[in-house]
Amino acid sequence: MQIQTRTWEGALMALANEGWRMAGTAVVVNPEADQTLLDTAYTYCNDITAEHSRSFHLASSLLPSDKRQAVRALYAFCRITDDIVDCPETESIQETLQVWHQHAFSYHPPATDLAAVAWADARIRYHIPVRYAEQLIEGVSRDLQQTRYETFDDLATYCYGVASTVGLMSMHIIGFAGADAVSYAVKLGLALQLTNILRDIGEDWQRGRLYLPLEELAMFNLSEADVAAGVVDDRWRRFMRFQIARNRQLYAEAWPGIQMLNKDGRFAIAAAAGLYRAILEDIENHDYDVFNRRAHIGTWGKLKRLPTLWAKSRP
Repeated sequence: MQIQTRTWEGALMALANEGWRMAGTAVVVNPEADQTLLDTAYTYCNDITAEHSRSFHLASSLLPSDKRQAVRALYAFCRITDDIVDCPETESIQETLQVWHQHAFSYHPPATDLAAVAWADARIRYHIPVRYAEQLIEGVSRDLQQTRYETFDDLATYCYGVASTVGLMSMHIIGFAGADAVSYAVKLGLALQLTNILRDIGEDWQRGRLYLPLEELAMFNLSEADVAAGVVDDRWRRFMRFQIARNRQLYAEAWPGIQMLNKDGRFAIAAAAGLYRAILEDIENHDYDVFNRRAHIGTWGKLKRLPTLWAKSRP
């Protein structure tokens, strides 16, 4: 399937360029950092990553130790932001989010907030543009007001905020060849988030959210009532085949950007992309039923794919 000229591409690149204009090249290390505290903080972020994302934990383990701990601090920053917005027990989500924002963007966060301590060190050390982190919080916070997306363009903007920003920040940790790498990071983030969306349709519906373009559901004669009922019929299969084809096309378009990363980070990103892309196969293999089971790739399924992904990541 070939995707036609897409209006969302220009909009997402405009957002990415906001952060790019803030990027610099100098590496600044916090001279007041307490190494014992940093070690504890990074260990805490490692534990968060291992608990919440085995795929990301496995992929990040392929990085050198300093970059590995930095991307896991980035993951913890994203995870905590997401958990604050998704936690219905929180009395004041906005107040909690504001406190977290203060800690996460501080150069000297409180020692009691270990995730913020590690994230501050990683952000300063790798000169990650603050605007990308701000865009992520803005994107995740969108869940507080919006639970439906009329068009794919609108959904793509949401995906940029919650996922492409992560790719752009990761790119600064790993290292990259130049500005041309930005568009590839944007597309990979979009592809990864769309995979999440397709995998989690049933779970998201139970939480009152639908991240499928309503316009495209209607194209296949589907409605929210069909999603609520967990209907898997020919209409749904055609709809999911359409979604998966576009998702795979985005992975293919993003792949050349891996060669623009520093050599010591290419395999990790190739693994992350390849392991997530494999989730689409699992959805297909279970007749597109994303209502009664969560698509996943087991440990053996991940490990057996790594040699091929390693070879593909080589120049």
